[in-house]
Amino acid sequence: MAAGSARKLRRYQEMRDFGRTAEPAGGAAGGPAGHRFVVQRHRARRLHYDFRLELDGVLVSWAVPKGPTLDPKARRLAVHVEDHPIEYAEFEGVIPRGEYGGGDVIVWDRGVWQPVDEDPAKAIEDGTLHFDLDGEKLAGRFVLVRTNRGEKDQWFLLHKEDEHAEAGWDAALWHGDRPAAQAEETVGFTAATDDELAALDDLGAKGKWSVAGRELSLTNLDKILFPAAGDGEPVTKRDLIRYYVTAGPAMLPYLAGRPLNTHRFPQGVTETGFWQKEVPKHAPEWLTTWRNERAEAGESQRYVVADSVATLAWLANYGALELHAWTSRADDVDHPTWVLFDIDPGPETSFAEVLELARLHRTTLEHLGLTGRPKVTGQRGIQVWVPIAPHCTFEQTRAWAETVSKTIGRVLPDLVSWAWSKDKRRGRARLDYTQNVLNKTLVAPYSVRPRPGAPVSVPLEWAELDDDGLTPDRWTVRDVPKRLAGHSDPFAALLGVEQKLPGL
Repeated sequence: MAAGSARKLRRYQEMRDFGRTAEPAGGAAGGPAGHRFVVQRHRARRLHYDFRLELDGVLVSWAVPKGPTLDPKARRLAVHVEDHPIEYAEFEGVIPRGEYGGGDVIVWDRGVWQPVDEDPAKAIEDGTLHFDLDGEKLAGRFVLVRTNRGEKDQWFLLHKEDEHAEAGWDAALWHGDRPAAQAEETVGFTAATDDELAALDDLGAKGKWSVAGRELSLTNLDKILFPAAGDGEPVTKRDLIRYYVTAGPAMLPYLAGRPLNTHRFPQGVTETGFWQKEVPKHAPEWLTTWRNERAEAGESQRYVVADSVATLAWLANYGALELHAWTSRADDVDHPTWVLFDIDPGPETSFAEVLELARLHRTTLEHLGLTGRPKVTGQRGIQVWVPIAPHCTFEQTRAWAETVSKTIGRVLPDLVSWAWSKDKRRGRARLDYTQNVLNKTLVAPYSVRPRPGAPVSVPLEWAELDDDGLTPDRWTVRDVPKRLAGHSDPFAALLGVEQKLPGL
């Protein structure tokens, strides 16, 4: 092994006990230099994908929590890790529990890569690497871009818009109860097809309808669920189902794998709605659900987990208009993956003041070195969502969010009240951090809100806060699909990002 390669592998070797693990130590003589790439699916403490490029005698490596994608609108977090030996490209097996990265590893994809940059090693050092992949699953132009060179060397892995790009492409659905070789089921959050939408339009007031391979019994399709707003038209149940199966691919990444609380309005939003968490007995057998083993008598025991447009269609037909997913995942409900800030305006709070408070959240997050994004609520406020690693308890994240909120509130004390009830706030806004609790939720991205016109809670880029035409209810079920068609989902940049909160 060349001296340069040996030096690069020192950290890799120091982290492993080769008397216990079957991973290659890296001492074998290297063959001719090549441009191999390999992606290994690694079921360690959490499932992730190890992305490796052969370069200068080693495999330069990144850990990609959500896996690579062919979707040009998606940005995948990729953490630059230690270089691995060339022989690791063939490694499959089980790393013993207690060893670094303990868990099973299989080769998920392999092939060759070609750098676009003249000097790929320098491109990596400079923080931007362009390259082409020709693999069994992955193909086309990719780019790796460094975003943070702190304790964790964080990058984004992106696929460029080319002939290999595929909107909504996702690596896999993971079945943790299966052996490693059978644990993956290829999926993509796919919208209803044109034929399926045409069949929906052709149905009478009720009938059987197939979408995403599931047959649903739809009823009262012409019932008006949302009265018109302004000069608009009322929104029927058929319209709502169409919206959810069209915008579903953008919405489902924030719902899949999480218990769901639903706000139901079976008679429409002109009547009082109610919250429902328990899956009804008449729910179809194919529906994905999660059972809360800790539920006490009288508490909800089985929750819907929305993981397909068919599930969204079933929910809409069921009158579940507004969807709230838990901030923790079903496989680890005690550790949230989001911290939420809710700017809840008072009766006298103008939207300009809400925007001022939202911009302060942006400044605070930048000061703390954290990534987050805002979204309009579809009613009067703005929320800020911050992705985190699932290491903290809800007690810790709530206390942290309280500290941040009260720090922001001290900057504009005339706009903020900490009183719980609105009648005691003297018309001022509340910076609500109290939703950072198990089974407390905020409305999901792209969920409809129960108001005339069917407004939608839409994620934003920070720069959109400066748009003079922005209002909290600017988008409805009629125009969100058009926005998504011409504007990538701003929250996509947060998917897979696992940040450590300062001080925790």
